[in-house]
Amino acid sequence: MPTDPSTSQRMSRQRTRDTAAEWSLRRLLHARGLRYRVDAVLPGLPRRRADIVFPRQKVAVFVDGCFWHGCPEHKTAPKANAAWWAAKLARNVERDRETDAHLVGMGWTVLRIWEHEDPERATDLVEAAARSGHPGA
Repeated sequence: MPTDPSTSQRMSRQRTRDTAAEWSLRRLLHARGLRYRVDAVLPGLPRRRADIVFPRQKVAVFVDGCFWHGCPEHKTAPKANAAWWAAKLARNVERDRETDAHLVGMGWTVLRIWEHEDPERATDLVEAAARSGHPGA
């Protein structure tokens, strides 16, 4: 468990969806005429969700937080209860790779966008994937 009740409470308040980075990306995608599903359950993975999904095009987009998903540029290692946090965060990254492999194995395109990435650049990547092969995306 996290170190103490206050840490646990603070972590429980962290958004799991509708983060600022997700909203920014979704607004730009919508402005470009793209329509998508939000926080959608993934095929064959009932307990896992993607932040943005284009089901017909088989494109899943994850907007990953730097702390929770081990960003190579911004990840940090909590000092309190370090072993527990290291295992927790490593499992998150492992689960991400499992999810990616599962979806790719089913013919999906998987995009992982870091929360710190430029929204316009991220939108360009997502738009290209969503429109490839389906001009009416």
